[in-house]
Amino acid sequence: MQAAMGADVHGTPADATGISIDSRTLAPGDAFFAIAGENSDGHAYVAKALDAGASVAVVAREKADAFPEGAPLLVVDDVLDGLAALGRAARARSEAGIVAVTGSVGKTTTKEALHIALGADGQTHASAASYNNHWGVPLSLARLPREARYGVFEIGMNHPGEITPLVRMVRPQVAVVTTVEPVHIAQFSSIEEIADAKAEIFDGVEPGGAAVLNLDNPRFPRLKAAAEARGIARIVSFGESAGADVRLKEAALHSYCSVAVADVMGMPVTFKVGMPGRHIVQNMLAVLATAKLLGADMALAALALSRLKPPPGRGVPLQLQVRGGQATLLDESYNANPASMRAALDVLSRTPVGPRGRRIAVLGDMLELGVDGEAHHAGLAEAIRVAKIDQVYCCGPLMHALWQALPSERRGGYAIHATHLEPMVAAAIRAGDTLMVKGSNGSRMGPLVKSLAERFRAGEDALLEG
Repeated sequence: MQAAMGADVHGTPADATGISIDSRTLAPGDAFFAIAGENSDGHAYVAKALDAGASVAVVAREKADAFPEGAPLLVVDDVLDGLAALGRAARARSEAGIVAVTGSVGKTTTKEALHIALGADGQTHASAASYNNHWGVPLSLARLPREARYGVFEIGMNHPGEITPLVRMVRPQVAVVTTVEPVHIAQFSSIEEIADAKAEIFDGVEPGGAAVLNLDNPRFPRLKAAAEARGIARIVSFGESAGADVRLKEAALHSYCSVAVADVMGMPVTFKVGMPGRHIVQNMLAVLATAKLLGADMALAALALSRLKPPPGRGVPLQLQVRGGQATLLDESYNANPASMRAALDVLSRTPVGPRGRRIAVLGDMLELGVDGEAHHAGLAEAIRVAKIDQVYCCGPLMHALWQALPSERRGGYAIHATHLEPMVAAAIRAGDTLMVKGSNGSRMGPLVKSLAERFRAGEDALLEG
């Protein structure tokens, strides 16, 4: 670690057994990296980390004198640069098959599915949570075990130039782009610019590597050309379109899972995925393509996909105890954009309701959509009609455009803030209903889900007492 970072040693550090940037979750033996973020500086938590059993703290040279003499420290010019250097060293020693995943929608789910599918064939390391940015990627890379057979890394972006330095650390043999949609469009002049930014993932692909691209997406030709321009000769397409190298042939979409048949580069593969939605099935095609490219056991990879479950805020079903029985809440509150919103509405349309139950959508603003934000919101009215959603509750200034586009019989309620919407939704829920809550993180739909879950747990106690 010291050599990789070019660090000076203070005190007597012990050998590190892990890496942490958060003193609250640090395990004894971890090396604590005191990263300075936008809202807090890790140097303020060095003492807490050492008290919790950190083997060493990595600190900036300009702040090293603030710590007691003898404290176990590795001193570097910049802590984040030190973490990146350690990540590059971990990658250099690794013989694993490495995958990098990006895309406007579905990055984290695809990464988790790859973790499960490749993990059925050998030890697989993957980015934790959505660690896909300037500190998350080097942290995930630095944690790559020497003995891992596969490594899966998620790479995100919200502005041009963000992916290139990250993927050059990761150096994947396979680069996956799930899709290109108008997400973070406020930072770009067009969706073509978003495609170009996603195409930066090809900058780090190892010689002889491959790109896995969505043939059903209109930006496929642009991405393919970008990959070829960077010397990537192996382009593997996936989707439902004729001519896809990995093609979906049949799909049975159920409320909490799907079963599908695909042709994977000439090999018929039947698989079950433990999450609902056609968009999920589509991304599993990219997973199977990657497994094939890396030489993993395809039978084991396909069987493993049944173990995929929705991460928090991405479709987790919650049972609410209401008067007269139960209602179901689909927690889709993690984030939102036009593509993921339509996919979630489609899943809601397939989720069963009880006798006299209704399908209810509770929707918050989709952010970072630029000047066309209101149009993107109003455009959801057609998806709501097709999905046969019974009632819609909206909150946020942008969602007012959808509210106005809805027919009166579908209007459940509107509020400017999620906190004001929660009592309206709570009053409307009845036994047999299924409701889906979704919005961008800034629309505060996550706290609304938590409030509803807590309210109806308490309501169960009251009903039992009554």
